[in-house]
Amino acid sequence: MSAAPDRMHRPDSDLVDLVFDYMRERLQYDPVPLDHPGDGEHLRAQLSGLLNQDGNNPADVLKLYDHELSRAVISADSPRYLSFIPCAPTKAALLFDMVVSCASLQGISWLEAAGAIAAENQVLRLIADRAGMPASAGGTFVSGGSAGNLSALVVARDTARRKLAEQGRPSGPEVRLRIAVADQVHSSVKNTFNIIGVEAFKVPTVDRRFTGEALRAALAADPNPETVIAVVGTGGTTNEGIVDDLQGLSEVARERGLWFHVDGAYGGAGLFAPSVRERYNGIEHADSFVVDPHKWLFAPFDCAALIYRNPQLARAVHTQDASYLDVLHTEGDEWNPTDYAYHLTRRARGLPLWFSLAVHGVQAYTDAIEAGLTLARDTAQLIRDSEHLELLFDPQLSAVCFKRNGWTNDDYYRWSQQLLADQIGFVTPTGWDGETVARFAFLHPGTTMEMVKEILDTME
Repeated sequence: MSAAPDRMHRPDSDLVDLVFDYMRERLQYDPVPLDHPGDGEHLRAQLSGLLNQDGNNPADVLKLYDHELSRAVISADSPRYLSFIPCAPTKAALLFDMVVSCASLQGISWLEAAGAIAAENQVLRLIADRAGMPASAGGTFVSGGSAGNLSALVVARDTARRKLAEQGRPSGPEVRLRIAVADQVHSSVKNTFNIIGVEAFKVPTVDRRFTGEALRAALAADPNPETVIAVVGTGGTTNEGIVDDLQGLSEVARERGLWFHVDGAYGGAGLFAPSVRERYNGIEHADSFVVDPHKWLFAPFDCAALIYRNPQLARAVHTQDASYLDVLHTEGDEWNPTDYAYHLTRRARGLPLWFSLAVHGVQAYTDAIEAGLTLARDTAQLIRDSEHLELLFDPQLSAVCFKRNGWTNDDYYRWSQQLLADQIGFVTPTGWDGETVARFAFLHPGTTMEMVKEILDTME
């Protein structure tokens, strides 16, 4: 007699207890261990034969994950993870992410998920308010800054094409459209240009900052400024945490009728920090902006907020036309997240952030973000006071770039590898004007100055 085809979908209390016990243990790690990079040959040997015809004992599979696989994953939520841009989700957000997963929420449409979307939109409204955007602003949660930048700049491109057509000017794909950026713009923006068929109008930075004055001068000197349709400012560069001259860029954008997009994937969370809020002045004029809560707003991966000043422009570009989707587009309270980005299927990835904000309150977020800013400033001073270290840029946000005098590229990489091997910290080298240097990215409010001093002491 063949096995029942629904056997995988039947309730299994033993499996529930097994997995929940593991999750309970993982959530109570204090601190979260860094762990180590994996060895491919060893991992392949451990996994060999696992995906067989008849399956395996769940306890054996979970043990394999716990003892072998999970320990070959460097934990981005460790307070000693100071590379790239870390992730430090709150326990409340992690727990509610499990609720979202076990509920199998399909978050594409108001018809299917009105309750989830209403909660997500409440968070988007909070972020839009912090940016000073109008009541009409709205958007959706996407997987990350790359998806947000791509979705927003497609709207910028298509909106510009429509305007050109209305003016009786060439507007087809053969027209060479350009978007103004600085050399510090994130790699995802450059990749977006390749995908959507526009070119970069590169503007030199002033002290590593994209300014309105530089943009105005570059446009005035260009023989075809009418082909520049948009400008991208950065609300916190990934490497140094530099906030562009958003006020100046917004003024030029309004003068020229350009779409103004702000990539605040990492640094946009600074909107919640009074000590640095003025750096973002001008963002209130953005046509679109992105901030990744899975970075500095303490949500789990993968969660990015994409917000438009006029969501109807995005809806005109992104709404997918198919007969089976017609039922989604009705009058009334309908808000379909699928209409505001290139995605269709999506999980309700904003709900863990919503739950954590509702539980802890906004002030707790402000305090946690300010802790990272304070740590960066204190670390910068510690580096200034050192005889063998050199601070490369006064931190504007929570990234600190510095060098160890006399070190070569190889020295930095050996040091980084030894730090991780000793579980002291995960600090990878970065580039600075063609030179290899060191960099801290402070996001986790559990990172302490004692940890920082322990890491810096290894550079003596």
